[in-house]
Amino acid sequence: MSALVEGTLTQLHGPVAEIRFAAGTLLPSIGEILEAQTVDGRRVPFEVVEHLMEGRIRAMALASTFDLRRNSAVASLGRPIELPVGEGVLGRVMNVTGQPIDGGAPITAARRRPIHQSANGRSRLIPPGGTLELMETGIKIIDLLFPLAKGSKTGVLGGAALGKSLLTLELIHNVVVKASAVCVFAGVGERIREGNELVRALKEQQLLGNVALVFGQMNESPGARFEAAFAGVTMAEEYLKEGHDVLLFVDSVFRFVQAGAEVSALLGRIPSETGYQPTLAAEVSSFQERITTRLGSAITAIESVYVPSDDLTDPAVVCISSYLDQVIVLSRERVQQGFYPAIDPLLSSSSHLDERVVGARQYRLAQETLVLLKRYEELRRIVAVIGLDELPPQDQQLFSRARRLQNFLTQPFFTAELYTGKPGQYVPLEATLEGCERILTGACDGWPDDSLYLIGALPEHM
Repeated sequence: MSALVEGTLTQLHGPVAEIRFAAGTLLPSIGEILEAQTVDGRRVPFEVVEHLMEGRIRAMALASTFDLRRNSAVASLGRPIELPVGEGVLGRVMNVTGQPIDGGAPITAARRRPIHQSANGRSRLIPPGGTLELMETGIKIIDLLFPLAKGSKTGVLGGAALGKSLLTLELIHNVVVKASAVCVFAGVGERIREGNELVRALKEQQLLGNVALVFGQMNESPGARFEAAFAGVTMAEEYLKEGHDVLLFVDSVFRFVQAGAEVSALLGRIPSETGYQPTLAAEVSSFQERITTRLGSAITAIESVYVPSDDLTDPAVVCISSYLDQVIVLSRERVQQGFYPAIDPLLSSSSHLDERVVGARQYRLAQETLVLLKRYEELRRIVAVIGLDELPPQDQQLFSRARRLQNFLTQPFFTAELYTGKPGQYVPLEATLEGCERILTGACDGWPDDSLYLIGALPEHM
């Protein structure tokens, strides 16, 4: 597209540029794309974020500003950030401006769509007269206690090195194979290594053709990281309009908030009391409220959320969690105990664990499991002081069953075979329910605890 108006780059503070336009010139709108050129001919896109006095604007770089010079010409493209959407982007990896970063040919798509759109309004997960549709993940502890529902938002919360990305990759592996849905992955501020591993894994499993990927990675500017979340939900919305069910994976929503805080600080805005941007709630809602349902199709979102310092009361984590239908919390203590996935069933919660949704049998087993694990935590503190032999026989039995149940709810992942040395296991829901039932009723009381650790379905005999 030809340039509509041209300005001059007068200041550059990291990724934030100040650009001056001639007197009387109509300034580019907020959100419009500008483009400058480096010494070696590389084009650097900017997004207009603020209008100043005397024909000046501030813009946020969406790529590296290395080799840009003062007084360089900056051209307005007369449009906002747009992405190619539709069938042409499946199997491709792109950045937030729609440029391919997978080394392939330019992306050809019949349509392009601005990444900033207003939300269509919150729609109900259950249509009138309908029922909530559950999606099997093949991960025992999730299917039992935190069932994944079509059209829901699930958050995977945890601190550093607890397995959030690995659990997200396993969900992609298991759910995309089973569900006849289009998958969109938005990599927001995460490591380049993780993006490379994801693309390589999808190729090896022949799933890449069903997935569209957009990345604003850790080494990129805060503007690119911030817009990556909106780019992902924009692609998901387009597939939703075409009548597809969409699986939207975001890794990580906290990095989206963090990028927004960086942008806010660079623009000189006064932070809130906790150090986050004053627009935190508005930015999170502008993303979350676009994840919705439409005419029987739905966007099912699985969002990884980094928890700084393992503090679940962090304002960003609390703000994000308020939009989630279920919260899966990863625990550092469970990692230290060797339980993988390291999901803490007592800290986590699900709005779908309801007898009308999962059925009477699963609801009963889930409640018995939670009661037993809660009692185990109480007994564990006592045992640490007086020893197991000092407990009453009934409590000793409960303690042993809880340990077997905890071991059974561990599972070898396909995406973690390199680390565990064990082949991955997909466990159907019926096998999970049957295994829990046998452990809870005492059918496995004579089995060694270790025999249930990192296995798939429960064997018939030991």
